[in-house]
Amino acid sequence: MKVSEALDSRISCRAFLPDTVPAKTIREILSGAARAPSGGNLQPWQVFAVAGEALDAIKQDVAATMADLPRGEPWEYQVYPNPLKEPYAARRFKCGEDLYDLIGVTRENKAGRRDQFRRNFELFGAPVGLFVYLDRSMGAPQWADAGMFLQSIMLLAREHGLHSCAQEAWGQWHSLLTRHLEPPKDWMFFCAIALGKMDETAPINRLRTDRAEVEEFTQMFGFSD
Repeated sequence: MKVSEALDSRISCRAFLPDTVPAKTIREILSGAARAPSGGNLQPWQVFAVAGEALDAIKQDVAATMADLPRGEPWEYQVYPNPLKEPYAARRFKCGEDLYDLIGVTRENKAGRRDQFRRNFELFGAPVGLFVYLDRSMGAPQWADAGMFLQSIMLLAREHGLHSCAQEAWGQWHSLLTRHLEPPKDWMFFCAIALGKMDETAPINRLRTDRAEVEEFTQMFGFSD
């Protein structure tokens, strides 16, 4: 598979098949992704790859805890600026509306939207969860490095015939994850990645989010053509 094909076919998959993924495949994906660039070669990422009963225990714990904490716990970092200005706010809004439209959940159907959001914490049925951490001493440049690592994971997943969904939403369960994964105290949870085979029949997986044209985000100087 070409890089361009992996980029074009990669989506945020929100419905997976239960088919297991071999540990060997996960190791190959992570080993390849570790070639992602990082300033000073710090390689600031740390990963817990979880499957089987260990993953079931995490998901069951979240489901039980939601009864008392439906919104989870306070996040350790802010995902989006507040307020989120244009054109970014409009892009985020449209992404959400397009997603719910595909599954027939109207804006007035608060329960339906809540149920779909909770699917985040089932990893959308994925058999593998990658839980990514960064050392708390790291700054914005290293977070950018981690983004390149995550992108590499998701592209290599496509090479292996798999799909993925990066999920910052798991940030609201960082303490719960700490109980299960026991990371060192100087590690901070960044995001999860759901990983597995995509359910090709699920309507929600037909979502293809818009992308801005190159002219909208690029200014070019010095080219002769």
